[in-house]
Amino acid sequence: MSTKKISTKNEPAKNDMTTDLALLAVLAVLWGASYTFIKIGVETIPPVTFIAARTLIAGGILFAIIRWRGLAMPGDAASWRRFAFQACLNSVIPFTLIAAAERSVDAGLATILNATSPIFTFLFTALITRHEPVTVRKLIGVGAGIAGICLIIGTQALDGIGHQLWAQLAIVAATICYAGAAIFGRGFKGLDPMLPAAGSMLCGAIILVPLSLVFDQPWTLAPSTASILALLGLSVFSTALAFVIYFRLIHTLGSVGTTSQAYLRVPIGVGIGAVFLGESLGSTAWLGMAFVVAGVAAMAIPVRRPALAR
Repeated sequence: MSTKKISTKNEPAKNDMTTDLALLAVLAVLWGASYTFIKIGVETIPPVTFIAARTLIAGGILFAIIRWRGLAMPGDAASWRRFAFQACLNSVIPFTLIAAAERSVDAGLATILNATSPIFTFLFTALITRHEPVTVRKLIGVGAGIAGICLIIGTQALDGIGHQLWAQLAIVAATICYAGAAIFGRGFKGLDPMLPAAGSMLCGAIILVPLSLVFDQPWTLAPSTASILALLGLSVFSTALAFVIYFRLIHTLGSVGTTSQAYLRVPIGVGIGAVFLGESLGSTAWLGMAFVVAGVAAMAIPVRRPALAR
């Protein structure tokens, strides 16, 4: 007697979750590699010009794909104001801060500090928007993450206010911007993910390109081949492709769930920095990384609920 496989209503949801988790892993790799791209790029390209080119290239690629797909960018001023605000939170300010910081901070260390975005996302969520539940495990995760930040930058603070300390604090400030962007990005629900991705990148370029022309005079620069290739890799893969994935996951996994790729990209970013840049972490930084990863994992990994008896 033949038997038929009986489909259940849960199967599409499971397939969607599998896809989202796979995309989360891809996003972690793309953004984990971005810190090494940045480190190589800013060796011969000033941070503002480097990020202006990043947003311009990525925005252009996304806009071309949108036209190819037959989609149209919103024509109302309100949407573009939202794109501009998202650009400030998610590209203009944090991209520039991280690029400037990586002139003195290792790519691996930047990865660890920037991985704390779920902690700040959770704090903003708990204190302001309150659209996701507050649990004891998440509070423990916040404590562990903050302890990790203190372990990483604390020794620099004890040595006095130096360039390295300010660079590390700049990365933490960028992380706070990312947390705000993750929450604000929920407001684009209903739009194709590529529209806010392209809109925010183009707005970022509109803000940064004039600054680059005034302050850096890019026509006088002589960037190395390695910096140019790093810029292209960062723009195409770690920005254009990554942002499409990012805006999709904001809608499906939520703001805290999406930023959970941070605990995946820590070992990825540190590993890439070690292999391609020859970087190594000090003992305090390793301990701080352990606290950060544990804290973010405690906040992001979903709790399995026992099945109800039927």
